Amino acid sequence: MLLRKITLEEFGAYRGKQSLDLTPKKNKPIILIGGLNGCGKTTLLDAIQLVLYGARARCSGRGNKAYETYLRESINRQADPAQGSAITLEFTVTVDGQEHHYRVVRSWHSSGKTLKEFLNVYVDEQYGEKAKSGRKVTPVGKFSRLLSEGWADHVEDLLPLEIASLSFFDGEKIESLADPERAASVIQSAIHSLLGVSTVQQLRTDLAALQRRQKLSDEEQHLMDNIRAQESERDQVQQQLADARQEQAGRRTELDKAKRQLETLERAFEKAGGGLYERRLELEGEHKRVSEHLAELRNSLTQLAAGPLPLLMLSDQLKAVRKQAEREEAAAGASQILDVLNERDAWILEQLPEGARNDLLKTLESDRAKRAKTADLTVDLKLPYDALAQLQVLDEILVRDKERASELVSQATEVTNHRDQLERQLAGVPSQSKIEALQDARTEQLDVVAAATSSHERGEVQITELKRRREHVTGLLERAHNEFVRTKVKAAEVDRIIKYSERARQTLDRFSDALLKRHISRLEVAMLQSFKDLMRKQGLVHDLRIDTDKFTLTLSDADGESIDPGRLSAGERQLLAVSLLWGLMKVAGNRLPNVIDTPLGRLDSRHREHLVDRYFPNASDQVLLLSTDEEIDEYLLGRLKKSVAHSYTLVHDDTEFTTSVVEGYWWGSGAQHVA
Repeated sequence: MLLRKITLEEFGAYRGKQSLDLTPKKNKPIILIGGLNGCGKTTLLDAIQLVLYGARARCSGRGNKAYETYLRESINRQADPAQGSAITLEFTVTVDGQEHHYRVVRSWHSSGKTLKEFLNVYVDEQYGEKAKSGRKVTPVGKFSRLLSEGWADHVEDLLPLEIASLSFFDGEKIESLADPERAASVIQSAIHSLLGVSTVQQLRTDLAALQRRQKLSDEEQHLMDNIRAQESERDQVQQQLADARQEQAGRRTELDKAKRQLETLERAFEKAGGGLYERRLELEGEHKRVSEHLAELRNSLTQLAAGPLPLLMLSDQLKAVRKQAEREEAAAGASQILDVLNERDAWILEQLPEGARNDLLKTLESDRAKRAKTADLTVDLKLPYDALAQLQVLDEILVRDKERASELVSQATEVTNHRDQLERQLAGVPSQSKIEALQDARTEQLDVVAAATSSHERGEVQITELKRRREHVTGLLERAHNEFVRTKVKAAEVDRIIKYSERARQTLDRFSDALLKRHISRLEVAMLQSFKDLMRKQGLVHDLRIDTDKFTLTLSDADGESIDPGRLSAGERQLLAVSLLWGLMKVAGNRLPNVIDTPLGRLDSRHREHLVDRYFPNASDQVLLLSTDEEIDEYLLGRLKKSVAHSYTLVHDDTEFTTSVVEGYWWGSGAQHVA
C-alpha cells in the first residue's frame, strides 16, 4: 500500500484547500514534512486515520469526545460550518500483481444541531490526458456505492486498524511499547493481522461456517432465527466492549496524569520536610522517652559515684595501704612468737651439754633478732587485724562497679547520640504555615487519584463483565450450532463435507501453530538486528526472545542474564519500540507506509544519526516524517536528503491561527522564508 496524495479542506488549522504529494520515488522513500509545535503535524496524522477509519480512528485530539463533537470541532474556525470540512486521500494497493487506485473522500458539515457526514470511495479512476493549455487532469469518476457503504469492512482488508496503529505512530509515545505487556499485545496483534496468521484462522472460521450452512433446512428455521438473534447479541456485546475499552483508555490516561501530579506533589512535600512534619509528634515522643532514659542512666552513674567507685582514682594509695597492712600483720605475728621462742630456746639450751650450747645459742639469738626486726615497724598505722580481708572485698566491689560504670557510660553515650539525632530532626521540622498548603494540595490530589482509580476499577469490572457476557453468548451460539449439527446432519454429502472440513480445520490449526512459530523466529532475528543497528551501546542486548504462548518480550545480556526494560533509559526504550515496529515491517516485507510524528524525541545526537542513516531510509517503501526544526535540523537534513522524495513545511499564521503547506523544508531551496 502506498499513499499518493492527501488534500485537506478547512480541516483543523488548515485553511482553505491544502494538498501534499506523498508519492515516493525510486530509492527515495521519505516524505519530509516540517512544522513547529502547534502547526498541524499531528493534525495531518489524524487526518490520514480519520479519512480511513472514521469513528474508529484513534485521533490524538479526540480523547473521550463523542465522534460528532470531534467532527464539529475539526472544522476550521474561520470556515462556514454549513460548508464544512473534507479530507481526500489517494493511495494504491497491489493485489495479485495488479495495482488498484483508491480515492477516499470523507466530508462533513453542520447546520445548527445537525451534522451530516459523507463517505465516497472511487476505485481505478481513469485519468484524461493533459490538454495543451495545461489544464489540470481530472479523473473520470468510478464511484463505488458498494465500497462506500461497506468501507469499514473493506479497509480492514486493506489496512486493519490494529496494524495502522503500528504503521502510524507518535515517536514520543511509542516508548510504551517497551513495556512487556504492551509489547506482547502489539506482537500478538501484528503477527495475527500483519503476517497472515489471522487469515489462517479466518479460513478455519469459514470452514466452520461452511459446516453450519450444510445443516440448514426449512424445518430448522426457528433454530436459525435463534442463532441469528444470538449472533446479533454477540455483535452488540462486541461493540459495547470496544466502546468500553476506548473509554477505559481515557480513564487510564486520566489516572496516569493524576498519579504523575501526585508524584510531583509528593516530591515537593518531601523536599519541604513534609515527612518530618508528619512525624513531628512521633519524634517529640521519642525525644521525651530518650531524655528520660538518659536521665535514668545519669542517675545510676551518680549513685555509683556516691559509693566506693571514686577510690579507683587512689589506686597507688590503696596499694600502699595493702602493703602496710601486710607489714603490720607480719609484725603482729612476729611479736606474738618472740616470747614463745625465748622459752623454747631456754629449754633447748638446758637439754644440751655446756660444750654445745655456745654455737646453738648464737644461732638462736640470730633467729630471734631477725624476728624482732620484723616485729619492729618504722610506721605503725594500727590497722585492724582484718584490713587485708577488707581491702580484698573493696577490690571486688571496685571491679564490679567499674564494669557497671563502663556499661552505663556506653549506654549514656549511645542514648546521647540518639537524642542529638532526634534534636537535629526536630530542628529540621518545617513550620505549619510552610507545609500546610502543600499538605492540603497533596490531600486533594490523593482524593483525585482515589476517584480516578475507582473509576478505572469500575471500568475494568465493566470490561470483565462484558467479556464474560460475550463468552456466555458465544458459548450459547456454539452450543446452538453443535445442537444443529447433531440433530440434522443426515445426508452423505453433508457428512462428507463436515468430515473433510473438520480435517481441514485440524490441518489449519497445525499450520497456524507452525506459521506462528516461524514468524516469531523471523521477528526475533529482525527485531534484534534492528535494535543493534540503532543502539549506540552495541553490547547492551545480546539476545532477544518472544514467547510463543504469551508473546512476551525478553531481553538478555552477554551473560544470559535477563534485562528489565525498566532499566533502559527513555531513549533506549524508544529505540526498542522502534525496533519492534521496524522488525515487524521487515518480516511483513515493507509493504505498508510508515507515518512517524515527532520521530526523534528524547534521543541523543548519536541515536538520532542512527535513525536518520539506518532506519528512516529503510523503514518501509514509504516513510512520512513529521518533524520540528530541532529534530531534523540542518545537519541531519544533509544526511537524510538523498532519501527524500518530497519535502514540505507547515507554515502557521499566528494572527489568523491557520496553517498552509509550503514546498521545501527549512534550510532547503523553496523554504527559506518559512523558518
